[in-house]
Amino acid sequence: MQLGMIGLGRMGANMARRLMKNGHTIVAYDRSADAVKQLASEGATGADSLDAMIKAMPKPRHIWVMVPAGGPTESTVEELGKKLESGDTIIDGGNSFFKDDIRRAKMVAAKGIHYVDAGTSGGVYGLERGYCLMMGGEKEVVQRLDPIFKTLAPGRGDVERTPGRDKLGGTAEEGYLHCGPVGSGHFVKMVHNGIEYGIMQALAEGFDIMKGANNAGVAEEHRFPLPIADIAEVWRRGSVLSSWLVDLTAKAMVEDPNLAKFTGSVQDSGEGRWTVMAAIEEGVSADVIAASLFTRFRSRQDHSFAEKVLSAMRFQFGGHVEKPTGG
Repeated sequence: MQLGMIGLGRMGANMARRLMKNGHTIVAYDRSADAVKQLASEGATGADSLDAMIKAMPKPRHIWVMVPAGGPTESTVEELGKKLESGDTIIDGGNSFFKDDIRRAKMVAAKGIHYVDAGTSGGVYGLERGYCLMMGGEKEVVQRLDPIFKTLAPGRGDVERTPGRDKLGGTAEEGYLHCGPVGSGHFVKMVHNGIEYGIMQALAEGFDIMKGANNAGVAEEHRFPLPIADIAEVWRRGSVLSSWLVDLTAKAMVEDPNLAKFTGSVQDSGEGRWTVMAAIEEGVSADVIAASLFTRFRSRQDHSFAEKVLSAMRFQFGGHVEKPTGG
């Protein structure tokens, strides 16, 4: 099957490679001519503009947009909406806000252009591991694109089958799922990433507590000089916490036991915020996700004004003087 790929960054280029490796043909475009040239050298048809990409593809065209969410995706979809024709399909595989998907789908539908939102998880490991995909869109359109989704997805692999799953059918066991109408794919991916925030924060806090077990502020008889990297490794094996995130944590600690190359300033790409917003709209309590999001905000400040207010209040009511934290 032929697919146009716009955006040849770390994920877009590897997705194109995975598709080509399994017999699909790719027409590739990126603002970086070098990125296009590189993928063309690996078998893709390179395009130096959206017009050239569209011209190189027979109808109906299927074009995957893999550029940063927000302005870049908005302008790309808007331009494609002007250039594509009835029956063509735009697939947004980035981390777009689901409400933007619904609005964009209505915009391009006026010309008979289909729109699919594809929440994509897999990161830089997706080329070999595959990508977990969560799609929203018209059922017939998603089914037509099934060869693309099936190739990108990880497949069943050696993951143990959920008891009773054989009676349910569907594609979920293959690692991809049509979640519902336009917007639902990115909604599910949004919640996925919100949960990820919470899990990552809990792991980070746990390792921090263990690292602090040898802190001078702890009574001497209660101190433990714990082998943190080894703990990460043992948790990978048989522990209820075993997961890909623990795998990656163990790998990071072998490479850099003190994580010296990191500042601890943690960014957020939007999905955590949107998950909390959705929880507020639905009246659902999301304490852990919200707290993990706010912790990311806090990580970007050396000392917040709020913390200064806390120190000032403690000094005023109790004469408490700030002390340096233990090493």
